[in-house]
Amino acid sequence: MYEYIKGEIATLKPANVIIEANSIGYFIHISLYTYSKLNGKEEACLFLHQVIREDAQLLYGFADENERELFRMLISVNGIGSNTAIMMLSSLNPDEIKAAIQNENVRLLQSIKGIGAKTAQRVIIDLKDKVGKTPLNESVLNSPDNTVRDEALSALTTLGFAKKPVEKEIDRILSAQPGIPVETVIKQALKNL
Repeated sequence: MYEYIKGEIATLKPANVIIEANSIGYFIHISLYTYSKLNGKEEACLFLHQVIREDAQLLYGFADENERELFRMLISVNGIGSNTAIMMLSSLNPDEIKAAIQNENVRLLQSIKGIGAKTAQRVIIDLKDKVGKTPLNESVLNSPDNTVRDEALSALTTLGFAKKPVEKEIDRILSAQPGIPVETVIKQALKNL
């Protein structure tokens, strides 16, 4: 129903953003890829995908149409819902996911939290022909690391992980690699949780 939203960024967190458009604040779920594209900006234009469930109406936002198209492909696979698709797009960028599907890299897809061997194989079988038709984008994740620990903790708890194990994992990662960006912290934590 909704194609895109353009407005001022009221709040930006690694797992969601609130965009104010025409004096209404829209809560939108995002991936780390989209977060990295929005970080440091005051205004945004996000391509939307709306999910209507019995108990909720959810908006998912994407930095570009290619990411939204990949999200829609992922949720078309049996066993992958919106949250799992966002988890996949937060663990790997869209080009890495497309390359994993095209190269039949089951192991890389299995490294994503919540994706087992059967689901990874199903993703490859269902999407290999579709993904080959979409162009790859060249993009690098980068963001300032002001409050890396808090942002990573917020993102991971929003994704449904328990706070105590997440805190321990984030602290372990940050003590081993101080100064790394929040996206890297979250990706490494997702692999180990």
